[in-house]
Amino acid sequence: MARRAGRRPPASPLPQREGVDPVRLRLPGDGAGAGGWATVREHLLGRYGPVLGAERVEEMCAAGEFVTVDGPVLASTPYVPGGWVWFHREPPAEPEMPYPVGVVHRDEHTVVADKPHFLATTPRGRHVAQTALTRLRRDLGLPHLTPAHRLDRLTAGLVLFVVRPEDRGAYQTLFRDRRVRKEYEAVAAYDPAVRLPCVLRSRIVKERGRMAAEERADGPPNAETRVELLDRRGGLGRYRLLPATGRTHQLRLHMSGLGLPLLGDPLYPRLLPEAADDDWSRPLQLLARALEFTDPLTGREVRFESARRLAAWPDGAEAAGGAGA
Repeated sequence: MARRAGRRPPASPLPQREGVDPVRLRLPGDGAGAGGWATVREHLLGRYGPVLGAERVEEMCAAGEFVTVDGPVLASTPYVPGGWVWFHREPPAEPEMPYPVGVVHRDEHTVVADKPHFLATTPRGRHVAQTALTRLRRDLGLPHLTPAHRLDRLTAGLVLFVVRPEDRGAYQTLFRDRRVRKEYEAVAAYDPAVRLPCVLRSRIVKERGRMAAEERADGPPNAETRVELLDRRGGLGRYRLLPATGRTHQLRLHMSGLGLPLLGDPLYPRLLPEAADDDWSRPLQLLARALEFTDPLTGREVRFESARRLAAWPDGAEAAGGAGA
């Protein structure tokens, strides 16, 4: 730790653990002695002691579980502002997700996964081991796999992953520049008074720390969705949703705004008890049905389709994976 680290993080000296990357911590401060810490150990105790307990932090230090580019953090390792520390966080208690992550395509550049409901795309908060990324890294033996985009945890369907770090930018740019045609399928109430097809445009804002996003009138539209009715049965309709943008909860908000909230939605139009978003018997009836784009590395036009079916609209075929389909 004696040498000052650059702004760009070096490669982690710790390997993944069951497909999960170690936590990377940048030591704060721009000048020597920032924060008043003489050693890295002192900073770790101050930062993580209130969360993990001082005794646990001391145990991790003694076991060499905190590591810098120069090796394990010792009691005497000096604090250097801008330095890097890595460690593996103790995984949270997570219920085992019983539904598999399907793979509809795999080549040297990409993996197209068919994600079940209730499975997060990437580790975050209380979902670490039970995520699509962690499972695929482990099951496919692809430690550098990364998502080119993300799908809500409650939404099932297709997610594009990139195999090699050097290819990541090319595929992420497709989504950033809106050069991917995304097609979703949803089940919601049917209302003959709602004239379809229609195109919805609004301004959607999601503030940090809040579960739900909201539509606002204090600025120009930043979200656009085309809504089409595919079929109806009694009081239910099956809809095709074609987003031109990718705002958080865009499809759920737009359908709720039409007066057609998606079946199984715990947030819109009203927030249900927190446990509702983990009720595996009532999955959100939203499926990322298809992805279509020109592959930036091969130049080929490709289209991928989910093999899953929404439980509320089984169409005579057995729904793959039960409630998680």
